[in-house]
Amino acid sequence: MKSMNNGDVLYLDHAASSPLRPQAREAMAPYRDGDYGNPSGSHSVSRRAKNALEEAREQIAALLGARPLEIVFTGGGTESDNLAVKGAAFAGGLRRRVIVTPVEHEAVLAAARFCRDRGCPLTLAEADADGRVDPARFASYATAAGDPVVASVMAANNETGVKQPVAETAAAVREADPRAVVHTDAVQGFVSQSMNVGELGVDMLTLSAHKFGGPQGTGILYVRDGVPLEPLLHGGGQELGRRSGTHNVAGAAGMAAAMQAAEDERDDFRARASRERDGFERVLTSLLPEAAVTGAGAPRTVQISHVRIPGVRNETLLARLDRAGVAASAASACQSGAATASHVLRAMGFDDAAARECLRFSFGWSTRPGEGREAARRVAEQAEALR
Repeated sequence: MKSMNNGDVLYLDHAASSPLRPQAREAMAPYRDGDYGNPSGSHSVSRRAKNALEEAREQIAALLGARPLEIVFTGGGTESDNLAVKGAAFAGGLRRRVIVTPVEHEAVLAAARFCRDRGCPLTLAEADADGRVDPARFASYATAAGDPVVASVMAANNETGVKQPVAETAAAVREADPRAVVHTDAVQGFVSQSMNVGELGVDMLTLSAHKFGGPQGTGILYVRDGVPLEPLLHGGGQELGRRSGTHNVAGAAGMAAAMQAAEDERDDFRARASRERDGFERVLTSLLPEAAVTGAGAPRTVQISHVRIPGVRNETLLARLDRAGVAASAASACQSGAATASHVLRAMGFDDAAARECLRFSFGWSTRPGEGREAARRVAEQAEALR
């Protein structure tokens, strides 16, 4: 497939990965091309790398309302989710109960199952037909547990874009169990929404740089000061012993620059993404009246549209859309190619047949005006051709 900057390819898969922002590329350049020092060293070359790393940490912390030493650099969202769930569940030699929503990213769910298989009780809370949890119901599991709990509630779903009531759920869990450790996967949420850890009331928060125009393979886990965490990686003791391994200085610099750009452009992005998403859905449902927008009545991120087109298999339609110059997906990029309904759609009541008729279209910082409406026309044309 040609680049999104060439021809008329419409890239509507930003939820999988978004292009690198120019601000991030510029911030990364010195540490890819010249300042190659290891920030753990003691000479001048290493000190320059160390300074860049700590500047990135300070910038990211400020954007999240956190302290610099509460930011742990990781290799991306999956690692951060695993460190949050496993690290908190096993901290201090304990085996804490893990409570998660059924629509979490697979990185959270797989980590929770790992903990269960090693002695941590696991509770999967219910979600409604839109994929949202009720804070009081979710917190009731913490009350009933008796054990200290680790709870994880994502900010916005990576397939449907439906947002969770994170602050309300965190407060309810904390009231039920003051010892609880609350994590949120904010990977998709930060794309279009500011995240302040104090306002959210969470102990841990996951971000992945490439979702908002930073480099792939770079992420962070916010860990509130005082929260115990068992490391996944052991070695040189970097990140205050929470995550050993030589730092990706260029990645950290690029992530900080992309985060700052996303925050600076927040209002403009929300307006542009809303126009494109709403235009896409309006045109698509006018051309295909049977098409249904998932979670249409629930709070959603402005950049994701998840739709079902009855009678049309998504894998066949995606292949035709690829040839027609539309890049989209059937589910999370981590689950593409799966033969059955994703766990997210199952939790919302979709059976396998209905799930195979669903597609995700997602917009990003580089989306051009009119792409949403043009994409809808191409989708409708290709869907009609399959009937």
